[in-house]
Amino acid sequence: MEHQSPKAILVVSFGTSYEASRKATIEIIEQDIADAFPDHRIYHAWTSKFIISILKKRDNISIPTVCEAMEQMIHDGIRSLIVQPTHILDGIENNVMKEAVLSYKDSFDQIVFGAPLLATSEDETRAIAAVTSGFKNLKETDALVLMGHGTTHQINTAYAELDRHFKSLGHSNVFIGTVEADPTIHNLVKEVTAFHPTGIYLTPFMIVAGDHAHNDMAGDAPDSWVSQFSSAGFEVCPVLKGLGEYPGIRALFVEHVKEAISAFY
Repeated sequence: MEHQSPKAILVVSFGTSYEASRKATIEIIEQDIADAFPDHRIYHAWTSKFIISILKKRDNISIPTVCEAMEQMIHDGIRSLIVQPTHILDGIENNVMKEAVLSYKDSFDQIVFGAPLLATSEDETRAIAAVTSGFKNLKETDALVLMGHGTTHQINTAYAELDRHFKSLGHSNVFIGTVEADPTIHNLVKEVTAFHPTGIYLTPFMIVAGDHAHNDMAGDAPDSWVSQFSSAGFEVCPVLKGLGEYPGIRALFVEHVKEAISAFY
């Protein structure tokens, strides 16, 4: 009987220097994927070389880059590969990752990419359900403000689309902005003020609760989101919880791996 070469799933994340968030998000996503696909070897890689170097220097933890993970899999005799990003959108970071992976395509029989978190309208619906289920005690008069990362890539329009999608599903008190693109915190302050909330909950719409969540969102600086909303006269409660902590978000990544595997057959 012909010996089958091992199959693998490479889980690719941006990464975080916050240990508690890494353990609560990236590592649990990887574990959920490993549990769901026991017949595959699980590998991981991060795309942020900066964060990889911080972990190496500070904690002596070695996280491979995408290229290092590809080299390791070639060494291990992997021929069939699923690559599952934990990125939210198919933006710059995801495209650079795909290019790096495909530079090794001649060493594999097949490589299939799983979709990032939000690839379809159905993904959005499931992500919305996952996040809102984490805020069951939110009053209708409270506002839930989500901090996305934002990108210069044209896919950034997905944030405004998601905001509309929340509202179309009856969540008129949910608002989304971004740190590095549109909608900005200034847009949000205007929009949320017009809603007249009794209180505001702020939480990241990012896989991890890392630097952006701790500093840009919940930090003490006058330009942080907490400070901006407080200055506008609101009572603000930051919730430092990354998307990877929501079971429904992790289940969506597992589903995307499943869809990628089905593309093999």
